[in-house]
Amino acid sequence: MENINKILEMNVDGEFLQADGFDGAIIGYEQSTDKLIYDINEMVNILMDEGLSYEESLEFLDFNVLNCFMGEKTPIFVHTIDRG
Repeated sequence: MENINKILEMNVDGEFLQADGFDGAIIGYEQSTDKLIYDINEMVNILMDEGLSYEESLEFLDFNVLNCFMGEKTPIFVHTIDRG
């Protein structure tokens, strides 16, 4: 089950704004604001799986997703750090 489904089950009344095509990159949500949290590294991987290069993926995200304000429910985008 994808994380978005788990989050929606836990928050039946929650209203979340999703980044289209990136459900697989959701790593959680911010409880007080109902903002979804996305892993930017996984978003890049999703785009690369669709045929874009690493650089093209970063450029696409930067221009079309990461710097877009979509209102008070705009998702949070984070770079995760490998704990290994």
